[in-house]
Amino acid sequence: MTWIKHRPLKKIFTCIFLMFLSCFCLAQNPNAKSDFWNKVRFGGGIGLGFSNGGFSGSIAPSAIYQFNEVFAAGLAANINFYQFDNQNFWAYGPTVIVLANPIPQIQLSGEFEQLRVNSSIQTIGGTFENDYWSPALFIGAGYTTNFATIGIRYNVLHDNEDSIYLNAWVPFIRVYF
Repeated sequence: MTWIKHRPLKKIFTCIFLMFLSCFCLAQNPNAKSDFWNKVRFGGGIGLGFSNGGFSGSIAPSAIYQFNEVFAAGLAANINFYQFDNQNFWAYGPTVIVLANPIPQIQLSGEFEQLRVNSSIQTIGGTFENDYWSPALFIGAGYTTNFATIGIRYNVLHDNEDSIYLNAWVPFIRVYF
């Protein structure tokens, strides 16, 4: 019976305690500036390829948030164009990237890329078009300097028929400022 009588007091005390605690947790210095944009780095990659009867070009702007000296994560947008003889491919879509530098010179990466592929093949009988999604999950490693990393990554979801990459192993140069 005592609990029922004092129940409103306990609620009031709990509410006052939580408000008091939230004042300490949410108190901010009005002169302090957000550190968020100081930890954001912009960059990405650009690529050109020429072969006998073919051309490829790509651009992949990205932004990462540097959590600390070891970990960073971010987003990228990819646009790729491939033309080989009578075939054209457009591939575009987002990428989520996670980077880790266990030591300053070594960068480990994980990337999930989801590309929409529009392909067309011109033949004597007409043009055949095929549109599909091509996912890629890359695990990579590279040597890094202050702003650039050169390395190789492996696509664990590589599919010889639907992947826009000819091989599961893909070299890369990654730049962030």
